[in-house]
Amino acid sequence: MIFGPLEARYREELKKNYFIVDKGYNSFPTNIPGTPYRKALQARKRLSKILSDIISERKEKKLLEKDLLGCLLNSKDEKGQVLTDDKIADNIIGTLFAAQDTTASVMTWIVKYLHDNPKLLEAVKAEQKAIKILTEESNQPLSWSHTRNMPITYKVTKNRQVILETLRMASIISFTFREAVADVEYKGYLIPKGWKVMPLFRNIHHNPDFFIDPQKFDPSRFE
Repeated sequence: MIFGPLEARYREELKKNYFIVDKGYNSFPTNIPGTPYRKALQARKRLSKILSDIISERKEKKLLEKDLLGCLLNSKDEKGQVLTDDKIADNIIGTLFAAQDTTASVMTWIVKYLHDNPKLLEAVKAEQKAIKILTEESNQPLSWSHTRNMPITYKVTKNRQVILETLRMASIISFTFREAVADVEYKGYLIPKGWKVMPLFRNIHHNPDFFIDPQKFDPSRFE
């Protein structure tokens, strides 16, 4: 999905350096030899070099793969300019980070919530079996259009959405970081311009002002 077919040497180097970066990501930021932080900085540079080589090879061979790298190579910014190799590498590394623990976590919570709701589980299983039969009969692999046609599991129209309700209930990403661009008064407190703020998504997702009976797993709330 990200690179398509990739040589073993690239896969191993990407994996090795990615895990070094991941290990030092939340470490104490002491940039001295031997610390996880220093090792992460060095591994990040190696990742950029590896990705630069992959990008150069893809351009040289003029391969038009339908993967993330292919999409980024064909993308243009708001000024109509193609993305630089550095920007492409940054996007790929960001995707690797974003798609690791969060994806595994949301899948775990989906299994948990479906287990707790047997009728919903049976409906999801029936929907997936129908998609499986469809792909087998047409002799085609699962496609993006198939995922858009799963009204119970996931659909962007007004249908029950197991995935969306799971994201609300579990709040896989608990918070984010922002900076106040102006002085803001909130409930008697002054947040000065330039101060860092940390909005908590879980507080929003479980707020009864926005969601009735917020502790209940109910995909139909999105109908």
